[in-house]
Amino acid sequence: MALAKLGVVVLDCADPLALAEFYAAVVGGTPTPADDTWVDLKGHDGAPLAFQRAPGHVPPKWPAPDGSQQFHLDLTVEDMDAAEEQVLALGATALDAAARDRNWRVYADPAGHPFCLCAC
Repeated sequence: MALAKLGVVVLDCADPLALAEFYAAVVGGTPTPADDTWVDLKGHDGAPLAFQRAPGHVPPKWPAPDGSQQFHLDLTVEDMDAAEEQVLALGATALDAAARDRNWRVYADPAGHPFCLCAC
């Protein structure tokens, strides 16, 4: 028997509403602010997401031999090239643009958190 169940994945960032809007454009849903420090993403498929203001937020480095990426999200897509074009237009940054010979690619969201697009 499990002690707990996953409630929500929370991403720290400088601007919770802006980051929630980015992920809403990527995975669907509606950003729903509780206040200026917390925004839930509601109405999308998948694990619940929320975004929390973190003053002085420093994005993780990827890849970094002396540091950790902390966590990342794997987002499954039907068309890798089309999804890449869309996330880049939304403000993502490609972190491994040369990696075209595998079924996943790494990006950073506008706040610097790494995420992967993965072919289904």
